Amino acid sequence: MASTALLALCSSGALSGLAVEAGAGVCHATPIYGGHSWHKATFRQDVAGSTLSRYLRDLLVTACPNIGVQALPRKTITQLKKRCCYVSLDFEGDLRNPARHHPASFCLGKGCYLRITSERFCCPEPIFQPCLLGQSEPGLAALAFQALQKMPPTLRTGLANTVVLAGGSTLFPGFIQRLDLELEGQCRRHGYPALRPHLVANPGRGSAVWTGGSMVASLGSFQCDWMTRAMYQECGSRLVHEVFN
Repeated sequence: MASTALLALCSSGALSGLAVEAGAGVCHATPIYGGHSWHKATFRQDVAGSTLSRYLRDLLVTACPNIGVQALPRKTITQLKKRCCYVSLDFEGDLRNPARHHPASFCLGKGCYLRITSERFCCPEPIFQPCLLGQSEPGLAALAFQALQKMPPTLRTGLANTVVLAGGSTLFPGFIQRLDLELEGQCRRHGYPALRPHLVANPGRGSAVWTGGSMVASLGSFQCDWMTRAMYQECGSRLVHEVFN
């Protein structure tokens, strides 16, 4: 019933800024000003956590065809992604130089271990380069820049000062540094050298939307918006739209 971007901002104590969400199903870059979303300046990317998990499985099947990776449960692949994968700050350079691959081992159970190398940093890369999956849409850093660019010049600098990260897919080691580098590079390349985005990446950003929701629900001004069980039983589902619209 609420904007996830606004709730993400609320979790960091802000009502204006740019919310960059990277969750399981979708990524968004949403400008918020004074508690209101700018829908015309909101950009979406469908490459997100679930896509990365499937991509990791494909990478592992190619690298380790004899281990039966295809039969591994999705939960195991997700655990492997969360524990072992990271975002490269120099993807092309790391890909060319095997000495920079930093191998890791992951226990599959029953004494069986899976050793991964370049798959560790190749897995999250499509968030920044969807073209790796054959998609033509721009990466997350480009979306964040486009969202800022769409805003009125008088608001742009203020929003760039509070770029709030939210969602489980922002938790990869190296994600913050890579997004910071690319977003700053986007500003320079497109003629905005004075625009210096400041990323807000709280440790609990994986559940920032839920945290923001709990904070909003605890405000005194929200108490008149509660819908009780008795109200719902009396009026039915139409009450949801009446209360929250």
